[in-house]
Amino acid sequence: MSSAQPADTMTPFDDAYNQPDPRAYFRDLGPWGYQTPHHAQSVFRRLLTALRTGSPEAPAPTVLDICCSYGINAALLNHHLTLSDLYTHYTSERATASSTDELIAWDKEFYASHRRPDAVPVLGLDAAPRAIAYARAVGLLDDGFAENLETGAPSPALLRAARDVRLITVTGGASFLSGHTFTPLLAAAEEPLWVAAFVLRTGGYGPIAGALATHGLTTEKHTAQTYPQRRFTGEQEQRYAIAATLAAGEDPEGKESEGSFHTALYVSRPAEQVKGTPLGALLHP
Repeated sequence: MSSAQPADTMTPFDDAYNQPDPRAYFRDLGPWGYQTPHHAQSVFRRLLTALRTGSPEAPAPTVLDICCSYGINAALLNHHLTLSDLYTHYTSERATASSTDELIAWDKEFYASHRRPDAVPVLGLDAAPRAIAYARAVGLLDDGFAENLETGAPSPALLRAARDVRLITVTGGASFLSGHTFTPLLAAAEEPLWVAAFVLRTGGYGPIAGALATHGLTTEKHTAQTYPQRRFTGEQEQRYAIAATLAAGEDPEGKESEGSFHTALYVSRPAEQVKGTPLGALLHP
C-alpha cells in the first residue's frame, strides 16, 4: 500500500477493513507493527475480572466491541492466542494459498482448539459487512451488526442485544465516533456498563466522554502510560501526528517524536465505582 497521503492526515488502510477475510488486514498492517489489540488483551481481561467480582455466580459479562472489524479483540479475549500468533496464522503459506471458504473452515477449527474455558459472550458492531460476516462465520462473535450509528439509528436487533452488555470496548476508530454511536447503546443496556477505549493521542475523547456522562458514567484517563499503536509510514505522517498531538494538548516527546502513533486508555464507569476503586487498582491489582 502506498505511503502517500495528504499532509494533514494518516495513511489510509481502508482497503484492508472490509475484505471477505482478515488476510489483507494482517498483511497490510503487519509491516508497520500495529499492536493496539495486543495491549487491549490484558486490559480487557482485567476489567472483566473486576466486573465479575462480587457476583461470581452471575452469567459471564457480555462484551460489545465497537469497530470490531474481523473480531480480532474477540479472538484475543477468548482464546489462548496472542496478536503475534494471529499475524503468523494469517500470513502463513497455508492461509495465503487458501480460498476464503477454506480459510473459514480452517479458522473454525483453529479458534475452537484454542478456546479459553472462561470465554465471555462478545458482540460486534462495525460498518464493514464482510468483516462482520467473517467474524460470525468462524465463531469469534456471538452476534454481529453491520451498522453505522453515526449515520443511522440502530436496528431493533442491535438494541435487543445491547440489553445484556456490561462492557463496551474500542481499540480503533474512536476518532470517527461520537455520542451518536454510544447513546442508544447505553440507553438500551439494562444494567450500568463500562466503556474502555484506546484512543489515538492525535485527537480528543471529550465529546464521547461527555455523552457517556449523560448516562452516569465518569471517564478516567490512564495517565501512567501510553500504548504504541503502529510505526509511521513515513516522515509526512510523522509530521502530521506530531502537529495533531500538540494540537490535542499532548506532548509528543519520546512517543510520536520517536516514530510511532500512541494511544491513551480511557475507562468510563458509574461514579460510585470510580470512587470505590481507582483505575490504577483495576489495571494493576
